Amino acid sequence: MNNYRETVCEIIQNGEYDKEKILAAFDLSYAAHEGQKRASGEDYIIHPIEVAKILVKTGLDTDSVVAALLHDTIEDTTVSFDDLKKQFGLEVAEIVDGVTKLSRTVYTDKEKQQVENLRKMFLATAKDVRVIIIKLADRLHNMRTNEYVNPEKQRRKAKETLEIYAPLAHRLGMQRMKIELEDLSIKYLDPVAYHEIEENMEKKAQTHENFLANTIEHIKEHFNELGYEIPHINSRVKHIYSVYRKMYAQNKTIDEIYDLYAIRIIVDNMNECYNALGIIHDMYKPIPGRFKDYISTPKPNMYQSLHTTVIGKEGQPFEVQIRTWEMHRTAEYGIAAHWKYKSKVQGKAQDDRQLEWVRNLLKTQAESVDSDEDFMKTFKVDFFSDEVFVFTPKGDIINLPAGATVIDFAYSIHSAVGNKMIGAKCNGKMTQLDYQPKNGDIIEIMTTNSGKGPGRDWLNIAKTSSAKSKIRQWFKKERREENIAKGDEELDVALAEAGVDITKEQRDKFIASVANKYGFSNAEDLIAAIGYDGLPMNKLISRFKNEFIKENKASNEEITASIAKQGTKKTTHSKSPVVVEGVDNCLVKFARCCNPLPGEHIIGYITKGYGISVHRADCAHVKASLEKGDENDRWLNVSWANTSEDESFLASLEIYCSKKYGVLADITAILANMRVTIKSLIARETDNTAIVVLSCDVHSREHLDTIIRKIGELKEVSSIRRGNKS
Repeated sequence: MNNYRETVCEIIQNGEYDKEKILAAFDLSYAAHEGQKRASGEDYIIHPIEVAKILVKTGLDTDSVVAALLHDTIEDTTVSFDDLKKQFGLEVAEIVDGVTKLSRTVYTDKEKQQVENLRKMFLATAKDVRVIIIKLADRLHNMRTNEYVNPEKQRRKAKETLEIYAPLAHRLGMQRMKIELEDLSIKYLDPVAYHEIEENMEKKAQTHENFLANTIEHIKEHFNELGYEIPHINSRVKHIYSVYRKMYAQNKTIDEIYDLYAIRIIVDNMNECYNALGIIHDMYKPIPGRFKDYISTPKPNMYQSLHTTVIGKEGQPFEVQIRTWEMHRTAEYGIAAHWKYKSKVQGKAQDDRQLEWVRNLLKTQAESVDSDEDFMKTFKVDFFSDEVFVFTPKGDIINLPAGATVIDFAYSIHSAVGNKMIGAKCNGKMTQLDYQPKNGDIIEIMTTNSGKGPGRDWLNIAKTSSAKSKIRQWFKKERREENIAKGDEELDVALAEAGVDITKEQRDKFIASVANKYGFSNAEDLIAAIGYDGLPMNKLISRFKNEFIKENKASNEEITASIAKQGTKKTTHSKSPVVVEGVDNCLVKFARCCNPLPGEHIIGYITKGYGISVHRADCAHVKASLEKGDENDRWLNVSWANTSEDESFLASLEIYCSKKYGVLADITAILANMRVTIKSLIARETDNTAIVVLSCDVHSREHLDTIIRKIGELKEVSSIRRGNKS
């Protein structure tokens, strides 16, 4: 124990830390983990010590180091949240708890597990950014010791690190950590290429060293001749993953990669940065298009520096980075570089406005309602894409992730600009809303106060989580009636696809129950949330299905027996319009997913205690169920009885027409002349078309075909299709 304690003392000796508090954390961690071993065979306590060491190098505060030493205690030992709160305070306990919660949930689906862990990570981090920094340090040390686990786990951890943790480190500006995570990942994902590049770099190490040393000497001499003294100058060669990525992306051998070198000049203030740039450009020929001014236009992660690529004396290109000492600390350690300084000046790092962009981005990601697949795509855009710098007509610079669209640009300016947008120009010419701006483009957003707002297809066009969130908010506030209608229809279709076949009364009961559990004030709010994509349908249907199963536990045999008994009961019709094979006068309801009509081929489904649900034989949900094969015994033959003109059945139509005054009146007039009763009618506009969704009473499929033909004769009507919902 004494040796480990001495190691902790050495780690914190050069920093302004509360030594007593940190050693108390070590003592608790050592006692809690006593007897536990790592895969390498070493005492487990080495891991939290190494994580703490990484955090000290990044410049984090005492509570961060304490939390690092204790980060596995709640998960792997008998130490509780209350124990940590009592001894080290609420802040430390919450950080440790935040790190712990990221790995507690177990899923059978790896993709789902990764998505849910990311959501939890973002929510925890939005409260305290130190959670994610500790998690990154934890992953870095695990990757450093990845050789001790089995090959399958090595590759899985490496892939997750390259896809998730390295991009996070990059987005948070922690370049030193990002570089090491990338190199360690590719070592296990492509060991042959890794060792080939490593050996090649080692063989040419002396050549690289000589070139960089001579270049640095030449720059120093020239600066001295002009009367300038460079406070600090160093150099680097591209790291292994950077070389690997270039070889892969451009199909080059390592000998064909010429921009391997970078010279870094660190000066005392901003003015000296630009002076140094002028001198470098006098000394060497700059390569056009390779200059970037990240000082006047910082990256979102606070990174600032001047970058220029020039041609050396021997025709060898190399990059020169020029920055101040403060910019350098930020470049190396990102948000962590500001933590101790800000906490000391302001009293609490949580109040640091420079961290606000991190919290906003992470919170938006965490609250995203995209499907798991879309969530991962959006995550990669927000966190892993290179930046694109785009100009407004006034010359303001907007930073976007590569792949973002004009819609993302509009919403990055302001929500109101996006909501009022009716078009866009790129470099003075009209462009599509799905256009992806390039570096240097001048984008002008055209707006109107009388517009109809964003289209629903914008959710598919937008790439960033921020823009998607703002679009959903607009739909939530402005289109409640449309959201309810759309949500109602989507829920019915999803329920049918999930095999949940219930009466309207049951449906309303379950909606109310589920709405309450999701925290909605009423069922209508839940339906509206579905309509504006404010709820993930897969989770909702899973909850809905669970509620349904709890309520209906009868076995297939009991259901069949129930059906037989129902044959003797009085039904809602004096005679059922449908004949069920083997059962007389059975309780029958018509499936809302396809709304079968007399004259159409039909099939019956034995529901859980509520009679027979009748579907069209060509219904997509029937086909899917039969192909699946696990409920084939619940399907049975049914047929239409002789129906009369007095009997009516609900049918739904979607009518697409031009946005001409009076077209809705023409449609309703046709129905009135045919003595067709309209049960419901909703009209909405898209970009170029009006859509009328109506439900009406019909006698048969032939009757419905006549209605469709009559409405289709209107010149304003472009198409009509059968709706799913009535």
